[in-house]
Order: sequence, then C-alpha cells, then structure tokens
Amino acid sequence: MNAPATPGYTHDDPALPASPITAQDLEKLKATVLFGPDDEAALRTAGEVLNGQIDQVLDVWYGFVGSHPHLLAYFSTPSGEPIAEYLDRVRARFGQWIIDTCTRPYDERWLAYQQEIALRHTAEKKNKTDQADSVPHIPLRYLIAFIYPISATIRPFLAAGGHGEEQVEAMFQAWFKSVTLQVALWSQPYARPAW
Repeated sequence: MNAPATPGYTHDDPALPASPITAQDLEKLKATVLFGPDDEAALRTAGEVLNGQIDQVLDVWYGFVGSHPHLLAYFSTPSGEPIAEYLDRVRARFGQWIIDTCTRPYDERWLAYQQEIALRHTAEKKNKTDQADSVPHIPLRYLIAFIYPISATIRPFLAAGGHGEEQVEAMFQAWFKSVTLQVALWSQPYARPAW
C-alpha cells in the first residue's frame, strides 16, 4: 500500500496535532501489555509476512463486519444503507494501519496519528475525513470487542510466511499486544479525564 495515495491517511502530515498522551504514558502502557524489543522485532517480521497478504486480511475483516449488521451500520447511512465509497476509503487506511502496526516506530508521530484514528471513531471527527453521511460515532464497546477478531484472524496469515511455530507465535503475541495497546490509546477521547 502506498501511504501518500491513501485518501485521508495523515500519519506524516506536519499539521497533525500532538497527542495528549505522553511518551511516558505510552511506555507505561507498553509495560502493562508486556510489549518490548522482542515484540518490535517480531512485528517487523510480521510486516514482511503480511505485506503481500493485506487484501486477503482485509477481505476476512470486511467479511466479518459485513456479516454483522450492527457493525456494518457504522459504515452506512443513518437509514442503514452501506456506503461503498466510505467502506473503500476506510479499507485503504485499514490496510495502511496493518503496515504501520508492524513497521512504524511507536514514537510521538505515531502517537499523534493514534489520536487521530481515535477521534475518527468519535462524534468529534467521524465521517469528516471522508465527508460520509453515516452515523455520528462508533461506541467504544465495539473498538474494545474488536480486539479479539482482529487478533485471532491474523494468525493464519502469519503462519503462511513459512516461519516455525515459535516465530509465528511470537509474531501473533506481538500483534495481539499491539492491537490491545492501540485500542487502549483509542479509548482516550472516549474516557477523557478518566483515561
């Protein structure tokens, strides 16, 4: 996936506001999910393995969302009609998110974009990036619940890279920790002072 060609992808935009989450907060969260240098290395390997499979991963994830009307509703008009262009634009960013999860340094720039991703799920910014006529926000409960399917369904793709079971498990655990970490970050605009 080519980041500059991805509509609405602003990771490297210098105008992106800094995250209210500090580097110290991030380090504490990383420690809480037991995310360390071995996980960073495992994610880099996962990025190599997943790079040629992004569309297939997204097919699985979109199939999951599409098969659950209560989830598809967040990519639909208020009357319930799925918005194909919105789904396509989000899909491109979702693919870039897979790559970023595995390859980007988890630094202040990454934190700023995590905050942007978070806000795009809330009433503050949902639909604005794509000018979509969709429902105004995604409830936090679905971001949290999505940790499992986004993690469980990645394992077969990690296993397809020809690595041994120990390496596949390391990649899977690193992915699971990272997804959990990111959803914790995305909860900040929902929780605000309680975060």
